[in-house]
Amino acid sequence: MSAREPQGVAAEASGWIDALPQAVLLSEQGLVTRLNAAATRLWGVAQERAQGRPVLEVVRRHTLEALLERGGELELEASGRTLRCTATRTGVSGALIVEDITEHRRREAELREATAVLSHEFRTPVAALRGVLEALEYDMPADLAQNFVRQGLQETERLARLVEDLAVGFRPTRARTLPLSEAFARAERLLRPELGARHAELTFGQDHLVRADPDKLLQVLLNLVENALKYGPAAQPIRVQTEARGHWVEVRVLDLGEPISDTESLFRAHTRGQHATGQGSGMGLYIVRSIVHGWGGQAWAERQGGANAFCFTLPGVAGLG
Repeated sequence: MSAREPQGVAAEASGWIDALPQAVLLSEQGLVTRLNAAATRLWGVAQERAQGRPVLEVVRRHTLEALLERGGELELEASGRTLRCTATRTGVSGALIVEDITEHRRREAELREATAVLSHEFRTPVAALRGVLEALEYDMPADLAQNFVRQGLQETERLARLVEDLAVGFRPTRARTLPLSEAFARAERLLRPELGARHAELTFGQDHLVRADPDKLLQVLLNLVENALKYGPAAQPIRVQTEARGHWVEVRVLDLGEPISDTESLFRAHTRGQHATGQGSGMGLYIVRSIVHGWGGQAWAERQGGANAFCFTLPGVAGLG
């Protein structure tokens, strides 16, 4: 074997460890013997400066020094990142491997949020269907039974739409050009039983051509009008106003409820208004803002005159309105 062969093997090993996305620190008797490229970026210390120095001087965290001494695994937060740290020991030699799992944790949080969203969205139609089926167990006039059947079909339509939404992250958006009046008509049809129960009148403003996923737009409208029905006074009008603003169309849902002191907090996950009663997960307005941000718009709430206005924007298309 020539003298160059061991050097070539060492260079190959060095290239391999530098190619790893994880930060790797090797030590012996508490002193650093090797940092790979990811480790030099993580701790900001070049291999030449780190070699031969105590581990603590390089990693600058007693928790990592202790982990390397005993071996094991832990997670820590550093500069807004989540790091998974694994250490192994063999005699006086040790290896510390640090992996950035920030994106993994973010996806886990999104999954938990999606579960909460689905729980919120499925609760209302499932409860309505249960009530319809319980009512149909009893003898009643045919016209009344037919009315319950219609309500059940409406809630089934909502459930079918929600099931379709389960695949929204796995397919392209189904955005198309449509008149707002189309979405308004669908929303009014689905909300008719709730409007009747609250003796509330729902009116819509001027029509505009917009570009959006029709089901997502419907979901936003349903959430906002249901929110107005839930928190506004009974037998009071709910107005849906529209206005063109350049290349965007602004939609406002107004109710005559009590003034809201902190409107911004209502759009956070699991947050409910101070006048909220009964059960609720506080996800409705969070869902609205998430959908609206998805098509590049904005969603907010403000006080206009004597009414609460829940507003959102969506891309407009010239030619109508």
